[in-house]
Amino acid sequence: MKYLHTMVRVTDLDASLRFYRDALGLQVLRTHESPQGRFTLVYLAAPGDEEAQVELTYNWDPEVYTGGRNFGHLAYAVDNLYATCAQLQSHGVTILRPPRDGRMAFVRSPDDISIELLQKGEALAPQAPWVDMPNVGSW
Repeated sequence: MKYLHTMVRVTDLDASLRFYRDALGLQVLRTHESPQGRFTLVYLAAPGDEEAQVELTYNWDPEVYTGGRNFGHLAYAVDNLYATCAQLQSHGVTILRPPRDGRMAFVRSPDDISIELLQKGEALAPQAPWVDMPNVGSW
């Protein structure tokens, strides 16, 4: 058995690509459009780690998606948690759970998918401005 990917439905493919690709830094591996099925699939992965993929499913006909407690979050290990959070902020992403401990942060995608960011290896030393930032909303 082999893990392939996690699928999340998105309501605005352009906004989702700006988040996952441009802000978070994932790479698009492949795209599949199905005019008959009226949907687009975009597969992304962290650079150098194509084994763990996220599939964005965009249905061309508008739908309303509601989140359930049966899905928790996507998690990514990053080389520098502070730099990643700063990059996300520069793209207009709100850091919901700031990396006060130098170990973990949470953000949400445009479709409210919770994303956990974890520092690779040992936690970074606490530093400003993160150490004093409060939590915002829920993650």
